[in-house]
Amino acid sequence: MSGPHASAADRAALDRELSPSTRARDAAGTLARYRARSLAALRTLEHRADVAYGPDPAERLHHFPPRRPGAPLLVFVHGGHWQESSKEDACFAAPALVAAGAGYVALGYGLAPRRRLAELTASVRRGLAWVTEHAAALGGRRDAVHAAGSSAGSHLVAMAAGGPDGVPLAGLCLLSGLYDLSPVVGSYVNDALGLDAAGAREQSPLYRSPPRAGRVLLARGRHETDEYARQQRRYSAALRGAGRSVTELVVDDRDHFDLPLDLGDPATPLGRTALDHLGLPPRTPDDRGRGPGPGARGGGHAAAGRDDR
Repeated sequence: MSGPHASAADRAALDRELSPSTRARDAAGTLARYRARSLAALRTLEHRADVAYGPDPAERLHHFPPRRPGAPLLVFVHGGHWQESSKEDACFAAPALVAAGAGYVALGYGLAPRRRLAELTASVRRGLAWVTEHAAALGGRRDAVHAAGSSAGSHLVAMAAGGPDGVPLAGLCLLSGLYDLSPVVGSYVNDALGLDAAGAREQSPLYRSPPRAGRVLLARGRHETDEYARQQRRYSAALRGAGRSVTELVVDDRDHFDLPLDLGDPATPLGRTALDHLGLPPRTPDDRGRGPGPGARGGGHAAAGRDDR
């Protein structure tokens, strides 16, 4: 049982299921890698920092332009149970994606409890719409804007792209997401969100019309809790039932935290599949330092705080 009448034992079991660190091998170490790689990207790659896409001070993004105009753009939305992390720790995939021929955007959206979950969803929707509208100025194409998210970020991307007001996108890459928030109501995660049953359903991608996206990649690590595995299976089935093109991955030797580090790395199952969805050819190790080859077509998380993303 979940909700206000759940027993202490029910609550403890649900808390464990919604705590990815219970199955992760080295969550704290992985979060530190997010921070280190993101700082290195901000230090070494050309980028525009803190670009405003909306009126709230949290509605800012970091933009890493592609090396050639007309490239695919990947917008990444960080996780953190909607209450931790920031875009500062979500730049770790920029070097790999830029080297592969894409542009990269790390999107900030603010955190609960200062902002309500509906406001976070609205911010991500606004950010994706802004990137799409300004795609050419960002070095990309309007029809080649993709979005990726990890954990809470996957939920926010699915919400922002779905429903009658969803932002049309070329594709989605959703990692280790929650797509039905009803279990959250009876867990520690809800201490910051303050959802009731009706609000949880309203903010669940599973109960909205599917994302307006050409292709959807759903991926999780093998070392995830049963709840995260169940949620991916249910959302995959719902999308397929609605006629969407879905690729589903369960990646061996990966968990909730270290899976996103593979994004854009062609030596990994997630990286290869994500690059294929972006329309970028795989590249050999010798090519990786040279920028996109002639075949390239035009076109994370704070280390501090609770690590249950």
